[in-house]
Amino acid sequence: MPTTEINSPRKHAYTGPGGPQLPEPTYAERVRTLVSLSTIATLSTVSLKRAGYPFGSLMPYAIDGSGRPIFLISNMAMHTQNLQADPRASLFVGQAGDGDPLGTARATLVGDILPIPDEEIRDAREIYLSRYENSRSWVDFKDFGFYRLQPLDIYYVGGFGVMGWVTAEDYTSARIDPLAESAPRILGHMNTDHIPAMILLAKVHASFHATEATMTAVDRLGFHLRLKTAEGMKGTRINFLREVQTADETRKVLVEMVRAAEEKI
Repeated sequence: MPTTEINSPRKHAYTGPGGPQLPEPTYAERVRTLVSLSTIATLSTVSLKRAGYPFGSLMPYAIDGSGRPIFLISNMAMHTQNLQADPRASLFVGQAGDGDPLGTARATLVGDILPIPDEEIRDAREIYLSRYENSRSWVDFKDFGFYRLQPLDIYYVGGFGVMGWVTAEDYTSARIDPLAESAPRILGHMNTDHIPAMILLAKVHASFHATEATMTAVDRLGFHLRLKTAEGMKGTRINFLREVQTADETRKVLVEMVRAAEEKI
């Protein structure tokens, strides 16, 4: 079972009135998970037309085993021409979902984007096509080529008041959270069918008296709630009774926690 990771103290993190920082995945693990789940990002390159200015593009991507984003781009595209002149770029990846976008996770990967060497193109091609099957229609066009972002630094924002830098080394070595694929379904289910249960958990575990609750993130160690209270919008993290690895384990531990909370009220 993975070792529990605890981030260094964070000035802006808030987990409840006077409460200690709860164990949770590192920023590196969260970024690696976020990047693995997303498929479309915003690519910023250095403009050729307006020297020194950033040029933004909508960009599909896949990732390799080290978490490096892979792109299939045309030589005719403005961002490709920018990269051929200056490989410095950034990729902004945001968490998909409804609700307030400022309350969701996002990350900016800063680094160099260069053509993938010939000896590595076969593997990159398989990775990319496994995510974008329709790309087979143009993948072999002569004006298209595979490029890859080599991260140098990463900035992570996990929602309101949760932010910090992640080194490229930590990002590369981080593992994707085991709930990564099932998290959207868990969030959808909780936010549709179990709002009273989340309000109860917030009261018992974080001493918040909320009228509305939204689960904004879930991982192997716990979950984050956005709460509407008489004092305004608040955020809190609540840890599971034990580490989970699957959606079924998550369901079982949440049921246990709600039943235990009901007994305390």
